[in-house]
Amino acid sequence: MKLFVDTGNLKDIEALAALGILDGVTTNPSLLAREPGDYRQILRQICQTVKGPVSAEVVATDAAGMLREGRDLAAIDEHIVVKVPFTRDGVKACRTLASEGLRVNVTLIFSAAQAWLAAKVGATYVSPFVGRLDDIGATGMTLIREILDIFDHSPFTTEVLVASVRHPIHIIEAARMGAHVVTAPAAVIDQCFKHPLTDIGLERFLKDWEKAQAARV
Repeated sequence: MKLFVDTGNLKDIEALAALGILDGVTTNPSLLAREPGDYRQILRQICQTVKGPVSAEVVATDAAGMLREGRDLAAIDEHIVVKVPFTRDGVKACRTLASEGLRVNVTLIFSAAQAWLAAKVGATYVSPFVGRLDDIGATGMTLIREILDIFDHSPFTTEVLVASVRHPIHIIEAARMGAHVVTAPAAVIDQCFKHPLTDIGLERFLKDWEKAQAARV
């Protein structure tokens, strides 16, 4: 399963890329609005850092506007994936952009039927939001299982990009189900590195080493 980070912060992206674990980045207008500077330049820098898929989202809500913005975003860098919301206009825009050879990430997916329709019009990725479903009392990971089951029985090449990830358990469950990609905030990825027994074990090893060295003096 590929790992994307969900952020517009270049420092966070650089830190994860330096570890060799990062495959791509997802952004949205809210995330980019938090960063100072021109969003086009920020996206260009992200692409140069990651050299993998970088989702950049349109803000238009009509198909014509999505097409115009999507083509403009795609021109920033070859790694850009145009991100459109799942609406009727979004589906229409996805079909056209995909037919032009552009990669499209259809976001705000909350049902298997939506994912299926997005895949039918050539989406490169569908982004189901598991955390937001959990927030309303549903089980977000159940949706991932449903979509993967549908795609396993279909000729689609669309990849399931698990989004709205709130904790490492979401990441592990997605991997166990066979999701193609997971995108998570940098803070959630950081949690994957942490375990109290690792810290205790390292501390014990270092103390034992210090004692051994002191005994040799």
